[in-house]
Amino acid sequence: MKEKLIVMLTHHDVTVKNAKEVFLSCKDLPVVNWGFKDVGLPPEEMKELCQLMKQAGKTTFLEVVTYSEEECMRGAKLAVECGFDYLAGTIFYDSVLDYIKQQDLKYCPFVGKVYGSPSVLEGTVESCLKQEEEYRQKGVFGIDLLGYRYAEGDPEVFSKEFIKKSGLPVIMAGSIDSPARIETVRWMNPWTFTMGSALFDKKFVADGTFRENLEKVVSLL
Repeated sequence: MKEKLIVMLTHHDVTVKNAKEVFLSCKDLPVVNWGFKDVGLPPEEMKELCQLMKQAGKTTFLEVVTYSEEECMRGAKLAVECGFDYLAGTIFYDSVLDYIKQQDLKYCPFVGKVYGSPSVLEGTVESCLKQEEEYRQKGVFGIDLLGYRYAEGDPEVFSKEFIKKSGLPVIMAGSIDSPARIETVRWMNPWTFTMGSALFDKKFVADGTFRENLEKVVSLL
């Protein structure tokens, strides 16, 4: 499971100001996947942080939680400029995919109706799988699934069914904030899953540092 964890240096969908310091304090831990959002830091600092991660041998993810075509394209261009390995999130647009296909970048857009901040997910398993099939045929790498943000039923039933039937790798993103949810995600078996705010909110070690919370999570995987 350790290889499935993506540590996001974000709190409430915004990259934290001291993301560089937090990463440097934890880069020795056995976590390969690291990332952050496209908001919260100036682009120059995002590029520096991404490069630090890559120099440390990490796989890098930029998650973009914006919805207009213009904003999603801006996020894609930022991901390329910074040198990320994966672009996660964005509402799917053909223009964004066409741009990404020309770059050394893998694309994992949202499925379903996604809106708001923090994000909310709506849609049926069937409608989301129909989108997934369309995106797969067009050549996207994977799907960013806001499973625990699902607002139209049981998030775990919805997520399990989607992950089971998806033909693409699935990132389970958002609100995995307890040992019980880690066990549920283990059972769902997505390609990867993200964790950010739960570490900053000290959900695993009360009064512990970010590193201590991450160490606890790693011990559970």
